[in-house]
Amino acid sequence: MAMTYEWSITGLRKRNQVNSEGATLEGAIVQTYWKVVGTDDVSGEVGEFPGATPFTAVDVPAGSFKAFSQLTEDDVLGWVRAYVDNDATYWAHIQERILKQIDERAIEDVADLPWGGATTVAIPEDPIGGQEAEEDVVEEETPDATPDSE
Repeated sequence: MAMTYEWSITGLRKRNQVNSEGATLEGAIVQTYWKVVGTDDVSGEVGEFPGATPFTAVDVPAGSFKAFSQLTEDDVLGWVRAYVDNDATYWAHIQERILKQIDERAIEDVADLPWGGATTVAIPEDPIGGQEAEEDVVEEETPDATPDSE
């Protein structure tokens, strides 16, 4: 399946940070929030993956630091893309989640059964904006083996 991906920054967090030279870098980006929207080139269906990536400016020399007011979305996307591109497993996970959303949209709920009659089971709405909820593993506690007193 041929896909086209569009990246965007959806939020930032900044703070003053002291680098390894002892210089205070004002407004250093310490957290990014972003999303990737994947579009199937054939069907036009889309899926998206929201992400968050922390950063630090500790190893950024003062002479290379770009002031917050001078940053562009392309600058920050470059940092995020470098991080994601450096981890093939993470990029594969992102693509898998986007493809799963697209595949889920191709599934149709059935109200009328082909042999007559209507569906009797309530079909749940898509949770959380069309994304499947992650399943939590809950371990059951073993009750105390205390005999009942008579």
